[in-house]
Amino acid sequence: MPDEKKIIAIDAMGGDKGPIVAMGGMNQFLYQHDDSNTFFHIFGDEVRLRKLLSRYPRVARNSTIINAPDVIHGTDKVRDVIRHAQNTSMYMAIKDVREGNAAAVVSAGNTGVLMSLSKLALKTIDGISRPAITTMLPSGAGDSRVVVLDLGANVQCDAENLFDFAILGGVYAEYIGKMARPKLGVLNIGEEETKGNETLQRINHVLSEHRDELPYEYLGFVEPTDISAGRVQVVVTDGFTGNIVLKTVEGTAKLIKRVISENMKKSWLAIVGAFFLVHVFKRLKHKIDPRSYAGATFLGLKGFAVKTHGNSDALAFANAIQYASDLAKNDLNDVIRNRAHDLSHIRAELQD
Repeated sequence: MPDEKKIIAIDAMGGDKGPIVAMGGMNQFLYQHDDSNTFFHIFGDEVRLRKLLSRYPRVARNSTIINAPDVIHGTDKVRDVIRHAQNTSMYMAIKDVREGNAAAVVSAGNTGVLMSLSKLALKTIDGISRPAITTMLPSGAGDSRVVVLDLGANVQCDAENLFDFAILGGVYAEYIGKMARPKLGVLNIGEEETKGNETLQRINHVLSEHRDELPYEYLGFVEPTDISAGRVQVVVTDGFTGNIVLKTVEGTAKLIKRVISENMKKSWLAIVGAFFLVHVFKRLKHKIDPRSYAGATFLGLKGFAVKTHGNSDALAFANAIQYASDLAKNDLNDVIRNRAHDLSHIRAELQD
């Protein structure tokens, strides 16, 4: 295998549909990147995977199968599996990253277990208190997106954690989202400085005091409506609130698609009108389709772990692989480590 190839570790047994989606996702990714230098280490049931691999010659040419006899299921509890995960496809894929054999791991498996195993195996970047789950959600006009974190890794957060999330989100928006000096806000129930709990008040005070020293444009408090309006590019919040935001966005997307579909069936005029608006509907579908932001990463770890939905299809899995590839290509962790060091004097104020 050529040294210049980038290797992505694949947990092929995770998710609701298992290896068929993982194989289809790898195939779509390679089809979209015909000259791709990406190579896959596929972890899972070797007999089952080899049978599937015969259907995907493109994947067969760009992969190695590593047998992993055990599987972590979506219903498994962290405390029940974490001590006995050594031979699972998920842990072996994560371990591949830890040992430097792969640049990133992609899994559609159990989110809680993936997060816990990743934290244990990969460790947190120096200068960052906790990793956060993040992705880019639809926002504003056109193809614009907003980075939101944390999306569920940390239910309770102190001001120091939120400060670190701001570092993580700012770097992510800049290097992955290609947003120069992104506009960043802390999610609250209102924009007024007097609103919010003590933790929010404290982080807002410190960020506001050092606004000119920050590598992003700090807006102060933002509301949920600012996310869809496109006013903010990075939204910082705790994992409890962030997860609700994520599920609300996904639920709204499904509602819009359902309403349009139902109304299309009620009138021939609607069908005729839809014919002339087909391009508008295509753009809307792309904008709100969860598969277009199917990858979420545990940002802040010393290795890259990308999680896609448990019910992902091949397109969603392919997008998650693209996510992982972009993270590795941009040397994101080196940038995060340097940012954390440069801003450590501000962070120290939150430790008092």
